[in-house]
Formats: sequence, structure tokens, C-alpha cells
Amino acid sequence: MNGWVEGHMTKTIIIGLSCLWFLGCSEDGSNAESSPVASPTIQVAADQSLPADLQEGETKFNSFCSRCHGPQGQGTNSGPPLVHKIYEPNHHADMAFQRAAAQGVRAHHWKFGNMPKIDGVGPEDVTQIIGYVRWLQRQAGLF
Repeated sequence: MNGWVEGHMTKTIIIGLSCLWFLGCSEDGSNAESSPVASPTIQVAADQSLPADLQEGETKFNSFCSRCHGPQGQGTNSGPPLVHKIYEPNHHADMAFQRAAAQGVRAHHWKFGNMPKIDGVGPEDVTQIIGYVRWLQRQAGLF
């Protein structure tokens, strides 16, 4: 194959994969921004007590995140639920949460507006918050 054809095929493959990734980034392959509010969330089992090693993460979540993301990550009128299939680890890895807290994030799943960076929370704080959120997600059967 000559260089031009090879380069053209590579670009076509990259564009195709990018489109698939973009479409896969919404709940159902459509533009999820059109949803003005969070869809119903999955409830966390009430019979499970929070492990002691996650209590600090819960405290930090309540301080930094629950105002918008709601108690136990169930969402509010100001922010989406984190106990939702969109935020399970295979779709939003832990690094996505780190990046959102450190840099903010442009709205792309919901119509709550952009998330600002969270002042006063460091990477270790976010790691503890992620541990708590992942526990909530596991309790809800998301993974």
C-alpha cells in the first residue's frame, strides 16, 4: 500500500472510532444534554453499613460534593446523580473524577451547566471521595 492510502485509512479509522466513542459517552447513544434533569437513580441498599475506612470519604463528599450531587450521590436540581450507570468505573474512571475536581468539567451528559473546579479539595481528598462513591455504586448494583 502506498503512503497516501495508508494515511487516509488511518485517518478514517481514527475518525470512526472517535465518533463511536462520542456516541457511547451518552446514556443511550443520543445527546444526553437534552435531558434537563437527572434520570431516576438507583437506590443504595440501606442494610449495609459504611466501612470504617470509607467514613472520611463520606465526610468529604458531604462537605464538597453533596450540595450539588445530593446525599449519597443521588443527585439534586443542581447536579447529576453519581450513583448512576453513567458514572460507573467502565464509563467514568477514577481519573475523570480527579480531573473534574481539579479542573472542572464542561457539561456533556446533563443540562446542569458546567461543573466548576472544587477549591480546597486535593487529589488525596478526591481519592477518598471516589472510594465512598464507588462503594455507593457497588451497593446499588452498578458494578
